[in-house]
Amino acid sequence: MSDALARPVGAEETAPRANVLVVVLAFGGIVVSLMQTLVIPIVPKLPTYLHASSSDTAWAVTATLLAAAVATPVMGRLGDMYGKRRMLLVGLFMLVAGSVTVALSDTLTPVIVGRALQGMASGVIPLGISIMRDELPAERLGSATAMMSASLGVGGALGLPAAAVIADNFNWHMLFWTSAALGVVAAVLVLMLVPESSVRSGGRFDLLGALGMAAGLVCLLLAISKGGDWGWGSGTTLGLFAAAVLILLLWGFFELRIEEPLVDLRSTARRQVLVTNLASVALGFGMFAMSLVIPQILQMPAATGYGLGKSLLTAGLVMAPSGLVMMATAPVSAAVSRAKGPKVTLMIGALIVAAGYGINIALMDQVWHFVLVSCVIGAGIGFTYGAMPALIMGAVPASETGAANSLNTLMRSIGTSTASAVAGVILARMTTDLGPLSLPSEAGFKTVLAIGAGAALLAFAVASFIPRRGPAADHPTPTTEADTREAADAKA
Repeated sequence: MSDALARPVGAEETAPRANVLVVVLAFGGIVVSLMQTLVIPIVPKLPTYLHASSSDTAWAVTATLLAAAVATPVMGRLGDMYGKRRMLLVGLFMLVAGSVTVALSDTLTPVIVGRALQGMASGVIPLGISIMRDELPAERLGSATAMMSASLGVGGALGLPAAAVIADNFNWHMLFWTSAALGVVAAVLVLMLVPESSVRSGGRFDLLGALGMAAGLVCLLLAISKGGDWGWGSGTTLGLFAAAVLILLLWGFFELRIEEPLVDLRSTARRQVLVTNLASVALGFGMFAMSLVIPQILQMPAATGYGLGKSLLTAGLVMAPSGLVMMATAPVSAAVSRAKGPKVTLMIGALIVAAGYGINIALMDQVWHFVLVSCVIGAGIGFTYGAMPALIMGAVPASETGAANSLNTLMRSIGTSTASAVAGVILARMTTDLGPLSLPSEAGFKTVLAIGAGAALLAFAVASFIPRRGPAADHPTPTTEADTREAADAKA
């Protein structure tokens, strides 16, 4: 596809205009990713705040996960059809509406509804990457998409200490008033400074496909996220897993037989897209293990012999530099992709993540050990987050980038959800007694770290099967007959 076709609007953008676009979209991505860590400081106190049991208040976290899983691919497809900027604004509106709903609530039900609305904003990051493909000049695309993709980790890393400060010094509702204000700022900036792309697929929305995918994903992620509470061998958990398999198989059969599917499974089955998505699941698993282990060890009582007895704020500050490292690594990731191809960048990032976990297994006695580890793993995440959208966009036409990037984001989310479940099982079974308390043991933490390293190495091995296409093309050539016809029509 020619550059003119790939970037019908903004092809003559000046460098300052491109910089503004990147900053605004990356800011929106960071605001959305803050939702991951927003409630962490208050999770232990939610039963008191909401006058409910801890098992019920856990839905304040689970609802966000489920809503994000369903909304991300749906918003990506709608963005391809009706306008990526339009759907990005819808996502930010959902974030603001969800934040205000929780900020005004003191009971469980509206809090769960509000958190679900916040989760529906998760499509903002893949939509932002797709807008960049449509709007930016070729020389800026690689570093910009790497920056946008890295914003997912940046917001999560920086959000924890910020949320801890707010929770310690203000009423807990202030967390959500703050997120609402940030969402409004992001939406206004998008309205003022981000143009609407004219690259659209058109067509009819696949409502039945969306409902089928939603049902399958909800069954799968409910089983993964709640299996530890319900029992992995319980009828509920096993029934949900079985239902997920059946529903998703039927959904796939249906999607292959309709003219305008929600997810083009034939495009998804292309080797470059398929293998990248598989590697993304493994990377999502590997990268999330850090967020599960490091804060817990830092806050574990020093009397255990391996805990450091630090506050939640300190734990957040230890994790914060990793977000800055991700942002700093994004342009390096883009440079490596230009020189060697995004496949090489992805494999390098996976090895760096694995090395970070190896270092953590050996060094876990001092605060600076964890700062070092979080920075090393953050660098690896910066490489991988920059490479994955480049690989996806290099294999799909411009009219499908929203859906394709959203599906890749979903694959990472499935990996992180699985990591949380696996780590929860390990840390619940490998314990040590401290008086009346039963706490995760040092061996349990090291086991989770070793599994995180293994997942990163698995991602490295899977990524080796991605077709080698040389340096990353800033604007990929047509990859489907439809794309070729689109180019021919444009020339005509």
